[in-house]
Amino acid sequence: MKAKKGQWVQIHKVVLNPEERAPQVPEDTKLVPLVMRVKGYLIDEEASVGDLVSIETVAGRKVVGRLIAIEPTYTHNFGKHVPVLAEIDREFSQLADSLNEGEEK
Repeated sequence: MKAKKGQWVQIHKVVLNPEERAPQVPEDTKLVPLVMRVKGYLIDEEASVGDLVSIETVAGRKVVGRLIAIEPTYTHNFGKHVPVLAEIDREFSQLADSLNEGEEK
């Protein structure tokens, strides 16, 4: 699949190579490059995954990097249900309701 100009994509860019890392970072961290992943709109006319491309972020920054995803999906979530938090929410709502009963609207 090829990405077209203006399509939402994600790039990968090496910010610092291992030898450029700060001396105070942990030893295991010094062994790997510092990388960034950025999402934005493709500036190039057309590109395939692996190509070096330019993008424009939502904030208007222009960034160059290797294309790693075309129309990337959001994979984060808020985790599993935590019963104690649900109970606290119910108790808080009841308390707020009882405190607001006497107020004029």
